[in-house]
Amino acid sequence: MTPSSVHDIRNLTLLGHAGCGKTTLLEALLAAAGVIGAPGSVERGDTVSDFDPQEKASGHSLNATLAHLEWSGHWINVLDTPGLPDLAGRALATLPAVETAAIVINAAAGIETGSRRMMAASEGKCRLIIVTKIDAAGANCGALMDAISAEFGRECLPLNLPAPASDGVVDCFFRPAPAATAFGDVASAHDGIVDQVVELDEALMARYLEQGQSLDPEQLHAPFEQALREGHLIPVCFVSARTGAGVRELLEVMGRLLPDPTEGNPPAFLKGEGADAQPVSVSPDPARHAVAHVFQVSNDPYRGKLALFRLHQGTVTPNSTLFIGNGRKPFKVSHLLRPQGRNAVETPLAVPGDICALARVEELHRDAVLHDSHDEDHFHLVPPRYPQPVFGLALTATKPADEQKLAEALARLVDEDPCLEVSNDAHGRQTVVRGLGAQHLKVVLEQLAARWNLRPATATPAIPYRETIGAVGESRYRHKKQSGGAGQFGEVALRVEPLPRGSGLAFGDEVKGGAIPIQFMPAVEKGVRQALAEGALAGYPLQDLRVVVTDGKHHAVDSNEVSFITAARHALMEAVLAARPQVLEPLLRVSVKVADSHFGEVSAELAGRRGRVVGTDSPAGGWTLISAIVPMAELEGFESRLKAISAGDSEFVLEAAGYDSAPGDTQNRLAQAHRSQGAAQ
Repeated sequence: MTPSSVHDIRNLTLLGHAGCGKTTLLEALLAAAGVIGAPGSVERGDTVSDFDPQEKASGHSLNATLAHLEWSGHWINVLDTPGLPDLAGRALATLPAVETAAIVINAAAGIETGSRRMMAASEGKCRLIIVTKIDAAGANCGALMDAISAEFGRECLPLNLPAPASDGVVDCFFRPAPAATAFGDVASAHDGIVDQVVELDEALMARYLEQGQSLDPEQLHAPFEQALREGHLIPVCFVSARTGAGVRELLEVMGRLLPDPTEGNPPAFLKGEGADAQPVSVSPDPARHAVAHVFQVSNDPYRGKLALFRLHQGTVTPNSTLFIGNGRKPFKVSHLLRPQGRNAVETPLAVPGDICALARVEELHRDAVLHDSHDEDHFHLVPPRYPQPVFGLALTATKPADEQKLAEALARLVDEDPCLEVSNDAHGRQTVVRGLGAQHLKVVLEQLAARWNLRPATATPAIPYRETIGAVGESRYRHKKQSGGAGQFGEVALRVEPLPRGSGLAFGDEVKGGAIPIQFMPAVEKGVRQALAEGALAGYPLQDLRVVVTDGKHHAVDSNEVSFITAARHALMEAVLAARPQVLEPLLRVSVKVADSHFGEVSAELAGRRGRVVGTDSPAGGWTLISAIVPMAELEGFESRLKAISAGDSEFVLEAAGYDSAPGDTQNRLAQAHRSQGAAQ
């Protein structure tokens, strides 16, 4: 059982807020297609996609999982993704593997934070909105449809409408006929879809308007796909996975209307490195060189590494020889797998558009590009824009024998998760794991225990302060050392200039007349960067400044790289100290959803933590979404305090919001601690 043509394939990822019903919907789709005998249940822990013990225990998807089904001659690959805000990176990683992003919205809960986030992140993909739980108590599909149009635009139009009792749906596109609906009417919905689609085809519009000819779905297919690609149309479908209402109709939409790999927006591949990289075309042609990318890996201590990949061009068989990125050593595909949740079967062929898996190839990693010809060396796929990890936890192995094991386990988890970072904080002498929130890091700790039997000690990590300057500063430093034989001599003059927040670092060279020979300029830059990493005021890395080397001197015999590294380090430190150095503290954007009755108390709590409210919204009746900028140093204990205020009925999301000057007392305290540490050494 395998697709034989690229035109048969439909790829989509289910995205949405936690609890919106993505996993239950997938069960209903698989059951309707005959893949499973009956739908599983999240509560019972017997679903196809949530097979991991952690997922069963938590009742939430923690990883993206692939399942597939056949419907009316179409092969449909569906990725079920986590909805927890802290695991957004694992969901976003699926976007380059599909043509269609299906945003799932709970009819009873309305448009939630995760819905908004995923709609914005999937811009550029063909998008479909699936409204689930239409039969749930309190669901008002008419009001929700109005909210969807207001929130996401008039291009969001229903392909079907719920029946009055929400026990079925009424088709408004393929076979429109007068029928009772829960809101709206079939004719208006049909005309709205057709009007939106024919806007992109002048000839078709003329026939439709001037001659009054009706158009069947086949005539609308090409402009319909164009409307999806351009974001001119975002279809909306209604469904109840619990009762099966609308499930078969949704399968028909997936097969007949969603784009195949030749009809979606092409993947954004680049060839080359850094600023020299140029866009390159990859075509879903089975006769061309194979080009694929790995969008997810999982590392199991017993089953080994499993890598999910999307084939964009060419074909792959169990005998194919593939290169990984720019590697010169190929590997042979020994087992080409087609996953179905936990299970995977061997498949003899992968065609363009296929999503398959490779097992036990240790060199594979997330975002690796696979290809069978050196013509595709230096190909890269532009990744989604991931949120920056901001929530930290310091980990320490409880036994010295576990230190290496912990480092290796963390490296494997980072390979799996694009929003997980591990660093060694030299300032705090800690191994720091950073993710998107407390739930994210809780999942990481559970994975360390379940998969590697590791239970490290945890602590709050040091705040990642930074330093910058507030004025222009100049200095000149001569390093001169004489001993028996050749000595050391290097002199560097430089200027530092402040840059706007978030600009990073810039390095310039205004040296004239060979005052510093060109062969020593890399040493000067190395010395400067060493000093930037060490900081000058409080020992934190410097950022948001430009360093310009203006002059220097050298000696024909005594000058060497070490001399200029040393001179540049000292010159940089002196210039920074003359340029009003200051400590910057990291800021976080905190989005808090609470009941309206708790708005005042939560706002006061944020203000007490030096927070600044920058906006409010009403995502649903009775709820307020508060957006505030809060210093990271002030957020310790916020989650428990929020739960106490709201009796546990709240949620919040953290995002990086840049840096700003720390309060004067904080700056003085950190500078004094740095001076004391230096004196002690």
